[in-house]
Amino acid sequence: MTKRQVALVCATLVALFYAINFSSAKEVTPEHIGPFGLTWYRVIFTCAIFWTISLFAGPKEKVPFKELPLIALAAFCGVGFNMVTFMWGLSLTTPITASVLMVTTPIIVAVLSAIFLKEHLHFWKVLGIGLGFSGAAFLIFLSSTPNQVAADPFLGNILIFLNALSYSFYILLAKKLTKKYHVFTLMKWLYLFGVLFITPFGIQQGLGFDVSNASSHVILNIAYVVIFATFGTYMLNIIAIRTLKPSVVAVFVYLQPLLAALIAVALGTDELTWVKAAAGAVIFLGVYLAGKKSKRELSEKLLSNSNENVGV
Repeated sequence: MTKRQVALVCATLVALFYAINFSSAKEVTPEHIGPFGLTWYRVIFTCAIFWTISLFAGPKEKVPFKELPLIALAAFCGVGFNMVTFMWGLSLTTPITASVLMVTTPIIVAVLSAIFLKEHLHFWKVLGIGLGFSGAAFLIFLSSTPNQVAADPFLGNILIFLNALSYSFYILLAKKLTKKYHVFTLMKWLYLFGVLFITPFGIQQGLGFDVSNASSHVILNIAYVVIFATFGTYMLNIIAIRTLKPSVVAVFVYLQPLLAALIAVALGTDELTWVKAAAGAVIFLGVYLAGKKSKRELSEKLLSNSNENVGV
């Protein structure tokens, strides 16, 4: 397999692991453990895994002190604030609604790329961004009625949207860092800073979880969240980010609501309503248009490919 094919497989597995995580995490929080406590478990155990691997099998890279602020910022966006808002939001809303809102990530990445990377915003991209955000607002405000599954959907939806915003910043920052450091080097430092960020919020709920009285079902779900939905996804995602463009990595978020909806309905943790389906359709259309190449971009790509062929 080529490096690109490996990266695409990794990105697909990330989408699958995250899709399962919407229902798996919802099974345990907030009923069995608080969202901050579960987030603390995710970060502290994953940090321990990465540092242990780096001691015995990882590369012996040194990170200059001047690079630590950038890594700390990436950790805040991709581990700290990202995970806290996700778990807190998911504990208040439904798995399908949360997964649909996460589809706004490619649209947010497009906006941030235009602001920070000076990427051109053509008509279709602007229209797509507008549709995507309209669909997100539609879903946030019309899925705000509390029920047995969602205690406070409006606040939960806002938190999930903030999670998507934070993750979008992380994608851009991680792309820059992966060009300098090995995966293990980067991840162990990201999670070390993540532990520092999340411990003040999660240690009380984490230590308050009674493991001895927890069922095997709860333990297995927590283990899945830690091992597959945290260590596995961040490991695979960073491999994908090293090879693929940020916008391509973000596109794999498309798969999450489709898989999450199937899984949630099958497990009985959520139901698919017309509001979720309609909002999802609008957001998907927005993402499609936002990712549509302009004639200028297509011309530049063809010219670039021609130059590469001449060079060979």
